[in-house]
Amino acid sequence: MTNKKSALDGIRVLDLGRVLAAPFTGQMLADLGADVIKVERPGVGDDSRGYGFSALPDADGKRSRESSFYLCANRNKRAITCDLTTAEGQEIIRKLAKTSDVVIENYKVGDLKRRGLDYESLKSINPRLIYCSITGFGQSGPSAPMPGFDGLFQASGGMMAVTGIPEGRPGAGPLKAGPSLVDVFTGHNAAAAILAALFHRERTGEGQYIDIALLDCSIAITSHIMQDYLVSGVVPPRLGNGGNGGGPADLVRSKDGLVYISAGSDKNWQNLCVVMNKAHLIDEPRFATSHLRGKENLGAAIAEIEEWSTRYTSDELVEMVNSVGCPIAKYNDLPAVWEDPQVKYRHLKVHLDHPVGGGVDLIGSPLAQMSATPATIRMPPPTMGQHNVELLREELGYSDETIADLRARKVI
Repeated sequence: MTNKKSALDGIRVLDLGRVLAAPFTGQMLADLGADVIKVERPGVGDDSRGYGFSALPDADGKRSRESSFYLCANRNKRAITCDLTTAEGQEIIRKLAKTSDVVIENYKVGDLKRRGLDYESLKSINPRLIYCSITGFGQSGPSAPMPGFDGLFQASGGMMAVTGIPEGRPGAGPLKAGPSLVDVFTGHNAAAAILAALFHRERTGEGQYIDIALLDCSIAITSHIMQDYLVSGVVPPRLGNGGNGGGPADLVRSKDGLVYISAGSDKNWQNLCVVMNKAHLIDEPRFATSHLRGKENLGAAIAEIEEWSTRYTSDELVEMVNSVGCPIAKYNDLPAVWEDPQVKYRHLKVHLDHPVGGGVDLIGSPLAQMSATPATIRMPPPTMGQHNVELLREELGYSDETIADLRARKVI
């Protein structure tokens, strides 16, 4: 918690997103101080409430709707339930959009237009509105109507092609990354686009429409590996845990676990050879260049390192290799991550009170170290419809009788 001013104080965001990419976009803006209003379907909620392996337990110890998947992308938001298929629900969204700066949505192409909630419809009542649509394939093109989720784009956008065990080794083949990286990367791109649009509006007074596609982001996230292909025309191999910017870089065994060593530059390799008492390897022709060490002869280089590294514990290796300025890190499983002294120092786990389960631990924001306007975590992810009355009565002026009627008819 902090008393410093937030960068997006006074900005209101209407978050119609579901699952991960769009809600993650809203959460980034919320962390930076925006008032984000999350809209969910009455009785059902965000689809992500049913995802993930874990959830906060309810009063009876059973799985609640506060799933781990939902919790990771919805903090700092206020929540309202609203049936967008009804005229009354659509009117609620229009009223909220009229006083909002940003709308985020990830419905299938055309869904919101049929309900009068597309950009052109809402722009007519709020010309300064910034409207961000996030879809699998974008708003136009032959695949635009198709649904799409993270794994599809890891497979189709090139990311999976360069991730996995190299050919010739047991289990060789492409692998999906564990986290939903395309979703998260898309959320970052969408947030950046919205911030740029807000800056543009500050200078010109103009709102705008933003079309963000997971497909586009999935190709962009392959970054320098895809650029290697565009430059050379040669398909890069899968490297397993090997680094793709030089070598040797890979997981190596210690006496009590694993460490990751990245000795890509000639200087780092030379220093590593010295600390291993293997200075003769510096002039070894097989290891003369980063390319030879990192690709063609990576296995041989790792074998030389492991002949030495397996004599020491991971902590001892980190101390020795760091002493000569060569990058190294312990391999941490998930429990060990939170015991890392640097992770603790950076306050990357945040505990908040929560109406279900008493409390919840959340992942801290990487934007929390801004000197003037740091990201903050002020509120836990809301329960479904937690702020219905607050928003409808206090923000939109609905009477208690009207709110009760809308609830009875499951409009909210």
